[in-house]
Amino acid sequence: MADLQHIVEEIVAEMAAATERGRIADYIPDLAKVDPARFGMAVVDAEGREYVAGDHATRFSVQSIAKVFSLTMALGMVGDALWRRVGREPSGTAFNSIVQLETEHGIPRNPFINAGAIVVADVLLARHEPREAIAEFLRFVRQLVGDATIVIDHEVARGEEATGFRNVALANYMRAFGNVHQPVEKVLGTYFHQCALAMDCRQLALAGRYLMAGGVNPATGRSVVTAQRARRILALMLTCGHYDASGDFAFSVGLPGKSGVGGGILAIAPGSASIAVWSPGLDSKGNSLLGRRALERLVRHTGWSVFEAGGGPLRTGASRG
Repeated sequence: MADLQHIVEEIVAEMAAATERGRIADYIPDLAKVDPARFGMAVVDAEGREYVAGDHATRFSVQSIAKVFSLTMALGMVGDALWRRVGREPSGTAFNSIVQLETEHGIPRNPFINAGAIVVADVLLARHEPREAIAEFLRFVRQLVGDATIVIDHEVARGEEATGFRNVALANYMRAFGNVHQPVEKVLGTYFHQCALAMDCRQLALAGRYLMAGGVNPATGRSVVTAQRARRILALMLTCGHYDASGDFAFSVGLPGKSGVGGGILAIAPGSASIAVWSPGLDSKGNSLLGRRALERLVRHTGWSVFEAGGGPLRTGASRG
């Protein structure tokens, strides 16, 4: 599989040389300080082999990518009862939009928009105080990766608490409809700390392995979720993981993926690979501009698109165009 390492290095070199890099998420104080020239990529395949290049060992704020892990935990707690409080449809609106909540009686369209993830945080708080819920979330991610050094960046969390007025509005609006049960300040504190999870590309790719492997963590052989639930999470990542650009991401990349305004994207090639890319510059929809382009290149080389016949393991001699 040496060819895959060459492909990853080639893609990273191309992205590093790009002049159009998008715009940093400067509305979160600590994210505004990140160097827009950074780019990292990591691929972990089904056999556990790792292919990394660029700034793959630099930690960044995963932001909304954390919603994949909080959703996994909430489904483990309440199962399909979650879907009475959160929908499973693409929103077609921005990640922090409040518009649909009025007509849909406080039920967010899906768990990956901010409103949906706030409800998920509320579910996780049903059994814990915020400190315990945050610690349980961090422990879960560390177990997925097998790395106790992963942390939550409390400076980033404080910055979000100081500037997240729209999220405060979303939470209070849903509380008015009875779809947020715990005190709003506790729910938001938990949500902001989840989003402030700091990981590097390699760690993020390792964290996504259970979704690549039918719900089982390949490193431990232990089931994280059932195979059916893993498929459902992947379906939501494909249809909702990039907000109002999810259709375009499915069209151009063809993989389940979840983006974050920290510039990261976690993408899953079911049965083949877990992939993480990071480039902090965002497009107009709040997704990593070069991260998406890199994933387009990777899928073109490997044939990993879920829509491609025979997609799966790396194709020898796949198109390099």
